[in-house]
Amino acid sequence: MKHIVITGASGGIGAALAVQAARAGHRLALAARREPELHEVAVRAGGGALVVPADVTRRADVERLRDRAIAALGHVDVWVNNAGQGMTKNALDLTDEDLDLMIAVNVKSALYGMQAIVPHFIERGQGQIVNVSSFLSRVPFATFRSAYNAAKAALNALTANARVDLARAHPGIHVTLVMPGLVSTDFQRNAVGGTPPLPPSTPSQTPDEVAEAIMRAIARPVAEIYTNPQQASVALEYFKDVGAFERQAAARR
Repeated sequence: MKHIVITGASGGIGAALAVQAARAGHRLALAARREPELHEVAVRAGGGALVVPADVTRRADVERLRDRAIAALGHVDVWVNNAGQGMTKNALDLTDEDLDLMIAVNVKSALYGMQAIVPHFIERGQGQIVNVSSFLSRVPFATFRSAYNAAKAALNALTANARVDLARAHPGIHVTLVMPGLVSTDFQRNAVGGTPPLPPSTPSQTPDEVAEAIMRAIARPVAEIYTNPQQASVALEYFKDVGAFERQAAARR
């Protein structure tokens, strides 16, 4: 049994992960801004999950979440930075406010989580951070998500750098990057500016499928995973010849 903190747990991937983790016998602390929805997830999960309404773009809220989780659970084994939000706007149209929002929600929230929990992990000599990013951080498939994609790419870099730094002195602390592709959640609807219609053939996963992949990464920690294995090969193909890949992508539009 592990003690797991999940942010962004009021819906989508976070809610599915909460339900699966609780059914597997883990103890949970769930955080999100939407308190009624968060309580509904806790009821679905069962097992007496701790509910902590929090805005994880605020460092003080993240530290309060950590303190309440440790007080209620005794310790934390896994911290899942899952909170995130999208935006629909091309790169050359972005304002300062657009980029600031995407960085706050998708990067700073995870950074605050890492900085809050790592001292606890160091004290215990073990622990795992799971940062939920996106396949779009690696491959420019949906360029209308430019600011979101850039923020998730920044999250990737922070995750990798933290992982290397911790491995030197604290090998018992694992840092895992999770990259889902399109997931059938309210994420598309809740994106700032909405979401343009996607081609019917666009491959997608359910929140449960993504949660299952995250559960496997918690059971056996790895550096990073694509929750859809097919997208790992797409990313490899992209980096083999970025120019050729992007020319083909542009020609299809």
